[in-house]
Amino acid sequence: MDMARTLEWHNGDKQQGAFSDAEMDRRQQLLRDHMSEREIDACLFTSIHNIGYFSGFIYCAFGRNYGFVVRQDDAVSITAAIDGGQPWRRTHGTNLTYTDWRKDNFFHAVRQVTGGAKRIGIEFDHVNLALKAQLEAEMPGVEFVDVGVDTMWMRTIKSQEEIDHIKICTSIADLGGEACRDAIGAGVPEHEVALASTQAMVRAIASRFDFVELMDTWTWFQSGINTDGAHNPVTNKLIESGDILSINCFPMIMGYYVALERTLFCDSITDEELRLWNVNVEVHEAGLDLIKPGARCGDIAATLNEIYAGYDLLQYRSFGYGHSFGVLCHYYGREAGVELREDIDTELKPGMVVSMEPMIMIPEGIPGAGGYREHDVLVVTEDGAENITAFPYGPERNIVSS
Repeated sequence: MDMARTLEWHNGDKQQGAFSDAEMDRRQQLLRDHMSEREIDACLFTSIHNIGYFSGFIYCAFGRNYGFVVRQDDAVSITAAIDGGQPWRRTHGTNLTYTDWRKDNFFHAVRQVTGGAKRIGIEFDHVNLALKAQLEAEMPGVEFVDVGVDTMWMRTIKSQEEIDHIKICTSIADLGGEACRDAIGAGVPEHEVALASTQAMVRAIASRFDFVELMDTWTWFQSGINTDGAHNPVTNKLIESGDILSINCFPMIMGYYVALERTLFCDSITDEELRLWNVNVEVHEAGLDLIKPGARCGDIAATLNEIYAGYDLLQYRSFGYGHSFGVLCHYYGREAGVELREDIDTELKPGMVVSMEPMIMIPEGIPGAGGYREHDVLVVTEDGAENITAFPYGPERNIVSS
């Protein structure tokens, strides 16, 4: 049986994504200008974050390959037939569907769309050795060059539309935090608290937009020893009176991620726990003041290190002080050039969106054991920064009675 290798399943009408056509045109033109400067004939994106950023379509791989090809005169998503016409409806550009009748149909589709390009940009930080070998076999003689780093820098400066969208995200994270706090009590399982938060955020997202794909919003809620890692999964552990708690609310809206993270306690707190918590709040507030245009990421980290060191707590710091936000998730994306760490020299600029999220982890067996962290999201402005997280932090509001 001779089955088609590619199809045009343009089923239904285009759907409005998170951003206007003008915003998506702006992103693609920025890329095309870069391609002209680098003499790149076409770019093939394969990562969720760059396909999402430049096309508006967020794919679900399930072991299949996805792509988005940008040339000077067109932009085409290449997607698996299992998704029907949804990629066409969500792509800012056109779409080509490949079938799974042959295992190399994706690569056939890429060659079909790139149309004789001799110099193609790909993401070296995403394309693995097997994928690169398959591309080279399908398109012999083509030179593949890296665009992963350059597109990362493009994504770090947010447009006003992006900033407005991120503000919606943080307002919904605040609602998730409230739902979390309302659900906390001694004897309540961690997963029930997390479910309350996630349901509140999903419902808020659904009510905020005329049409929206509801994907990937989640909550991590930890208690006791489970607070020692910032990304520890939810368990069925029961909250105990006196437990240190961490809420982590993550609304995902059309590929855009934000976070709300807070330390709380159930019912009561010891003097040492209160001291440690207040130190972390001091670092958090100092960090908020340091975020402004012209500040260097490494300098922010070094300054905050001095505060922890003054309390002999620096050895308990477990990760950097913050990072960039945008098209990002726990399983895709990272704007690694804007990390608030000692080894990053990037200068903050207006339009960047970054977090301030200090954390210390006191091991079991030491008074005050547990993970302490706070997390706010800030927009760097022309003369400072706007904190777009409203949920309160610190002991005055977050010792929760059962």
